Order: sequence, then C-alpha cells, then structure tokens
Amino acid sequence: MSYNLNSPWRDDFPVLQTKAHGSKTLAFLDSAASAQKPQAVIDAMDDVLTKGYSNIHRGLYEISQNLTQSFEDVRKKVASFIGASSEKNIIFTRNTTEGINLVAQSWARPTMKAGDQIIITELEHHANIVPWQILAEQIGIVVKVVPMRKDTTLDLEAFKNLLSDKTKLVSFTEISNAFGTINPVSKIIEMVREYNSAIKILVDGSQGIVHRKVDVRKMDADFYVFTGHKLYAPTGIGVLYGKYDLLQSMPPYQGGGDMIERVSFKTGTIYREAPYKFEAGTPAIVEVIGLGAAVDYIVDNSMDKIIEHERNLLEYATEQILSIKGLTLYGVDDLSRKAGILSFSMDGLHPSDIGMVLDQCGVAVRSGHHCAMPAMEAMGIDSTIRASLAMYSDTSDIDSLINALHKVQDLFG
Repeated sequence: MSYNLNSPWRDDFPVLQTKAHGSKTLAFLDSAASAQKPQAVIDAMDDVLTKGYSNIHRGLYEISQNLTQSFEDVRKKVASFIGASSEKNIIFTRNTTEGINLVAQSWARPTMKAGDQIIITELEHHANIVPWQILAEQIGIVVKVVPMRKDTTLDLEAFKNLLSDKTKLVSFTEISNAFGTINPVSKIIEMVREYNSAIKILVDGSQGIVHRKVDVRKMDADFYVFTGHKLYAPTGIGVLYGKYDLLQSMPPYQGGGDMIERVSFKTGTIYREAPYKFEAGTPAIVEVIGLGAAVDYIVDNSMDKIIEHERNLLEYATEQILSIKGLTLYGVDDLSRKAGILSFSMDGLHPSDIGMVLDQCGVAVRSGHHCAMPAMEAMGIDSTIRASLAMYSDTSDIDSLINALHKVQDLFG
C-alpha cells in the first residue's frame, strides 16, 4: 500500500505548530489521554468569555438569555450527534467518571440489593471498576468480571456463562483505552437482551465516541457515557445519555441550585424533570459551549473521513512499529477490530525510560498502566508505552516515533 496520510485538519490545531524543547517538531501521540483542541473550539469559548458571559437559566437580561439558548442548543447537538431521540436524554456531567458514578449511585444503589450482580470486564478503565467496587462495599452487590484473552479480546463464552437471574447490570467499554480493542458492542447487547431484557446495559464510550460513529438508539444501551476532552472539547465536561424512562425514575445524584422546582422547609423539595434534576449548581457553561463547537467541527469535517484517515494511519503505524526489533505490540491483530491505539513494550526496557527518551525527541506518548491495572495484570505486564492517534495525526508523527525508538535502542543497546 502506498501511504499519503497527511492530515487535512492538522493546521486547525494551533498547539501542533509549537516546538518541543524549543526546537523539536511536536509529535503528539497521547490523544487517548486528552486530545488537542481546534481553533474553532478555542474561539467559541473565547467568544463567550469576552463577548457574552453570564450565568444561565435564570437571568432575564439579554446576554443571559442568549447564553442560555446557546447552552441548551448544545444539548440538542449532542443528542443529534449520538442518535438520541431527544435532548432530554442528555445529562451534562464533568466527565465519563462522573457519569458512571451517577448511574452507580442514582440508579444502581436504590435499585439493587445485596447479592445482586453487575458484570464488567478485565478491559475496563478504573472509572468503570471502582464505582462498582464502592457500591459492593456499600450495599453488598457482587461484581463479576469477564476475562480477556491474550489478544485482548473478550471471552464471550465466559461472559455468557456469567449471566444469571441475579444479573442487574452489564457495564463495559466500547473501545479499550489501554490496547485499542474494539469490543463487539452489538453482539454483547444482543446476548444480554436474549438472556433477559430487564438487565440494564451501560457502555463506556470514552474512546468509542472519538473513533466510531455512534447511534445510541441502534445500539440499544440503557446508558452511554463519554467525556469531552478526548473529543477535541475542553476538560470539565462530559455526557451521560440515558433512556428517558430510566432517567425519570432515578433520584437526583446531587442537590443544590438549578435542579429544583421549589424548596420549602415545610413541604420539602420538588425536583425538575430529567435531565435537569441531575445538573445541580452552576454548570460548566463555557465548557459546554466548547463541546458544542467540537461537535460542530467533527460534523463539518465528516466523521466518515476522520475514521478512514485514522484507519489508514493505524495500518501504516502498525507496519512501521512492528519493524522495530525487540518490540512487543499488544492488542488484537485484526486491525478492523482495533482503534488508533498502539500499546507496546521493548525488551529489557522500562516504559518510563522509553517515554523520557521519546520526549527528548519531541514525541509525546503515555507510559504506565493507563488506569487499566486489571487489564495489565491479565496480560502479565505492569505497564506499556501507548501511542494514540487522532484526526490531526499523520505520517510525520509515526516517522518521528519510529526514529525516536531507534534512538532508544542506540542509547540502551
């Protein structure tokens, strides 16, 4: 295959025009942790802060009314972007972690009892493990774990055997942040629905929303969570999608301003309907506007084109990285089942040492367990180097990575 994989969007991201260590061209390959922001997102947030900032929902003056409308318009954009039937399905959270904790405390805790079971997988980010372990300590639920194979795919036969009449929730990641493995979401949900349609399903879309087209109604998950900062939006903003009847049945996760209809010492508090009853206090106004700008940017530039670019670049990167002697690349071999994440180790070298040398060469990667310690343990390793791709990545980044890895070999022999 002949590769010509210059990103047509690279110039839209101003940080990529900067230098690392004063003189090195920056090869940013840590987008799975947090993506860079296009100028359109930066400008949208700057416009709010410089031309029309106020608090929202209660102000009767012009700039408050205008910003309230812009804020709620983002809810509609997000609903359309993920295929939700209504903006009422969309709750703004701080991030994926808060979204999962909201489901754990507002749906699972009042619904489940001691002995009830939740099924997760060995591939999960800690954000989809720890909230359920906390719930197990609080009310005595049981957390069951689907094992993964050495190629980082899930053992679906083992998953099928874990389903029981005690299973109340299945919660799993769409794409592994540690290895890039794309889970068969439709197959898993089909298996659950066939076994017992009453079992609820939560999908962690933190990586999925970035690398795939998402349609939550077609997916038929009860809950879908993602975070803005991996989707070219700012930090501090995430989304929890929920089926509306479920959201309406759930009590508020937090109490405070803006989620109430009325507060009285005599008659108590009356809450607003979903999604607003889950958004206590002044929201992340500017960040929501940034999320809306990021969604517009992706839609305007075609998710199909972004996916195609990343797929071709992953093929090129995989071919190049496998040419490095003494390097072990983790993850499924079938690239149609893998997103733009390359997780690897090098014989006799600690990932932190590799990462430091790469940094000196202007290559930004992640080293460590990637908040996926159980997945690392299942693979028999402590940590990896992770290079992750985005819409702005291109062959120059991969070439810089490969050249830097050769330098690592030269330094450490």
